[in-house]
This record gives sequence, C-alpha cells and structure tokens, in this order.
Amino acid sequence: MNLSSDKRIYQIALTLIPGVGDITARNLLQIMGDEEAIFKTNRKTLIAKTGISHKLVDGILNPEVLIKAEKELSFIEKNKLKTYFINQTNYPKRLKECADAPILFYFEGDIDFNTEKIISIVGTRNSTNYGNSFCDTFLEEIAHLLPNTLIVSGLAYGIDINAHRAALKHNLPTIGILAHGLDRIYPHVHKQIAREMVAKGGLLSEFPSNTEPDRYNFVKRNRIVAGIADAVIVVESDVKGGSLITAEIANSYCKDVFAVPGKMTDKYSQGCNKLISSHKADLFRSTEYFLQQMGWDNESPKKKKAPIQQSLFTILTDDEQAIVNKLSEKESIHIDQLARELGVPAYSLFSTLLEMEMKGMIRTLPGNLYTIS
Repeated sequence: MNLSSDKRIYQIALTLIPGVGDITARNLLQIMGDEEAIFKTNRKTLIAKTGISHKLVDGILNPEVLIKAEKELSFIEKNKLKTYFINQTNYPKRLKECADAPILFYFEGDIDFNTEKIISIVGTRNSTNYGNSFCDTFLEEIAHLLPNTLIVSGLAYGIDINAHRAALKHNLPTIGILAHGLDRIYPHVHKQIAREMVAKGGLLSEFPSNTEPDRYNFVKRNRIVAGIADAVIVVESDVKGGSLITAEIANSYCKDVFAVPGKMTDKYSQGCNKLISSHKADLFRSTEYFLQQMGWDNESPKKKKAPIQQSLFTILTDDEQAIVNKLSEKESIHIDQLARELGVPAYSLFSTLLEMEMKGMIRTLPGNLYTIS
C-alpha cells in the first residue's frame, strides 16, 4: 500500500498541528471542505479563507507534521488498528454531537459505536466492596434485560476495571477509553483484561503512539467517556476526582447522569451524595428505576422474567431491619414519624433510606413518605 496517497495521513496530521485543537480543526474542515485541502492550500489563500494566525499556518505547512503522520499510519497498519474521523459516517453519532469531540481517534477491536444503548460507568480508583458489588449486580441485570448494551469505562483501577470485568463476566460488550497511545496498556497489570476486551469490544484512544499517560490526558479523555454514551453512572467517588469531572462534562452535553448513593460517613460515597444533593445527578434507586428514567423499560422481552434487584440484598443491617419492621406496619409513613417511632433524629435516617431505596427495598412517595417496595 502506498501510504503517501492515503487520506488518513492528512486526518492524523490535523491532530498533530501545534495550537490546533478539536474545535479549531472542525472549523478548518468546514471552511476548507476536507482535510487534504487544509494541507495543500497555499499560505495566502489559507489565511484569507480561514482567518487563522500566521503561527498556525506555519504549523500546518511544516513538512514535519505530515512526516510524523505517515509514521503513525505505518504503526496503525502494522498493528491493524482502525481510525475514526469526524466527517466519516461510522464516527460515533453521540460523540459527534459534542462540540469538542476528538477529530480523530484510534481503535483496537470490533464494535458498533452506534449501537442502540451505551452506558458509561465511572468511579473512584479506591473502590469498596459496595461499589464493586454494584457493578456486578447492575450489569448482571442489564445483561439479562438488554444484552446488547455497550459498557464504557476507563480501564483504571477500582470501579473502572470492575465495570469492565463485570461486563465480560456477563457477556456484555465493553470498551476502555485510554489516556495514552495504543502502543501500551496503563496500568500494565490490566493488560490481560484489555486483551479480553479487544475480543468483545475494544480499546479507544485519541492519542497517537508513544503518548505517555500524563495527568492532563486523563482529564481530556473524560469527555469521550461522557460524550460517547447515553448515560453516565457514578458509582463511588470522593468529593473531588475524575468521576465528578466526567459527570460535569456529561451534564454540559445534556447526558443523563446517575449517582449511586451511600452512607454520609463513607468517604467514597460523599462525591455521589454531593452530585445527588446538588441536582447534578439522579439518584440511582434500582435497575428498574434507571431503565424507566432512560425510557428503556419496555424494550426487553425478558422484562417480566428479570431477577428482582432487592433479592440480591437479602441480608439487612440492624438499622435497615428496624426501618422495614416499621414500614411493614403501615401502607406508608412520613420520615419525621418514622424517626419518632425509631427514637432517632430524622437526619440520621437519610443515608440509610437512600441506600435501601437504591437496593429496591423501599420506595419514596410524594411528601417525604416511604413505603415497602
């Protein structure tokens, strides 16, 4: 194959120009018509048509850019990678709607990015049994109800890798969004699971080979995690962290954002509780509730046969058992009355009630009323 005649060289080169980001590159494409014209137009015409600075034009016309792009294309061909360019029909339609979507990304694997349902799952690198259990339980139910759903995460420690593992375990396709080139896997300990993901999903990166997993790259890749999906679920997070950044970005894209609640005393539930209390995420109450909010609840022929989520959480804590006992005595009860009957302050019940609701054990009714599910 004659690489010099391959239009992918110009697509790659467009991402290598110093000072030209995704939004500027998109504007250049719109003005000039296609990627090749950007590099083959003379200086005077390029400035007149686009209004960009002399410095940017110098970068575009620097022959080193195309030389680097040709080397990258050789790497792509050698490793049988795929490229997705913003103007191509196979580019992910959800991601394309985002103004700062990557002009180009590289992919190893086989997946339909325009599949009907995509969920991104994110969370802390310091996940607990609570968060890891959620990933497994939730994806088991999704696999039963909507078996072609694509699961997206970032291949990092904690919630990310557990989401990928659970997806593979339950035979769901899954892709990892990387913060470095596809010539490496970071963290290296996840190399084996990354290989398994390539066989049923894949690995995606907007970064060329030899790109190190620098801190800024992780922040940058979060916009892909947010933009490529229909919904983002934050499982566990401290009050600061990449997961909250992803949630903020998803909100800016008008994506559905959910957060799994936890006890107010749990460090890695505080970020989720903050998202919920500030109305930046919907409370993840149960898989059934999630599907209802997404409008996906009537799309599965297996719906009536689905396992009920609360059956997977049969062991109650003392606090939960006391609440269940009180609720069993009445059709519904106000939180203040419940607190009085239990002899505790109402505020102290909040986190336990949230957790029980997420497990599907109880339901909230209008007017701060609670009832058994």
